[in-house]
Amino acid sequence: MNYLSKRWVKTVALMAAVSVLASCGLPRVGPNKNEIYAGSVMREGDAFVIAVNDRVTRATAIVPALGFTETFRNASVLGSDTIQPGDTLGLTIWENVDDGLLVAETANATALEEVQVDGSGFIFVPYAGRIKASGNSTEAVRRIITERLADQTPDPQVEVRRLAGDGSTVSLVGSVGGQGVYAIERPTRTLSAMLARAGGITIEPEIAQISVIRGARTERIWFQDLYAHPGYDIALRGGDKILVEADTRSFTALGATGTQARVPFDTQTLSAVEAIAQVGGLVPTSSDPTGVFIFRNEPAEIANQVLGRSDLVGAQRIVYVLDLTKPNGMFMARDFVVRDQDLLYVTEAPFAQWSKTISALTGSLSAVNTLATTAVLYQ
Repeated sequence: MNYLSKRWVKTVALMAAVSVLASCGLPRVGPNKNEIYAGSVMREGDAFVIAVNDRVTRATAIVPALGFTETFRNASVLGSDTIQPGDTLGLTIWENVDDGLLVAETANATALEEVQVDGSGFIFVPYAGRIKASGNSTEAVRRIITERLADQTPDPQVEVRRLAGDGSTVSLVGSVGGQGVYAIERPTRTLSAMLARAGGITIEPEIAQISVIRGARTERIWFQDLYAHPGYDIALRGGDKILVEADTRSFTALGATGTQARVPFDTQTLSAVEAIAQVGGLVPTSSDPTGVFIFRNEPAEIANQVLGRSDLVGAQRIVYVLDLTKPNGMFMARDFVVRDQDLLYVTEAPFAQWSKTISALTGSLSAVNTLATTAVLYQ
């Protein structure tokens, strides 16, 4: 009786366990390869599933092109003494008489410190009147003042100095050592010199981007290109805004990888192999190296080139497949370029699902034995 009861309990419990496994399925990280292929256009889905080869790699090897246009690159360097509205000038005037126009009896010179150039570009000097300063050099302003005073005092001697004002300044913000407003002076008339004046950048050079905003135009370069291409070391203009920030591109990693997360780019160009390495590589106990997928919304011009057609319009859903076990699989993954907003997904190996099934059944059988033993004890 006890034996029959125990066997009956085992049978019922095992049938219940198998039924639950069949109806609910086992936990997993995402779809398997067959389910992804089922979404192909060839199977009435809405995505193109493409195996990566040399032709596909070349067609999709698009990286963001950053650089200054000729308008920025051909701008000449500002003269270090060119006066701008808002600048501040220092004036010193010597007179060769005992009782001069500006000089007191006991002195031979007078200093008019911090004479500011108004918004129209003019300054006022006593007895010389209103003088156009903006657009002129300090030497030109000196000559104008001298000529106007010469009729009123013999042989006046004039010195004009351009002080740091707010007429020719740039603002630096973002990942720089010292954010702020800096005057364009003789040593800091170019972009690289001004960045150095602000303490340099405070992020990794490989991911640093520099944006220069001039009026309604905004242009951007990679920080490393500033030194690799001397032509990008542009001349600055008053009112320029310089922004230093990290690359904002990222990709998402899911599935049987070391990390499932949104991952920022850590280099200007990122290959599939580098992306996998960046998230901790494949999981040795569960990853399927034949099932590495890149999900992407591809522009129509690239999608047409990849698929060998010309009738597609608008962005297309494309799933690129990498098989790392092929003789050239690692080379393909090394050459395939990951782009902004890509989804990297690695499927689980069939063995991993089988192991989960066995573990689930083993656990179910252990529960059956426990239940049967308990039933016999209560007989």
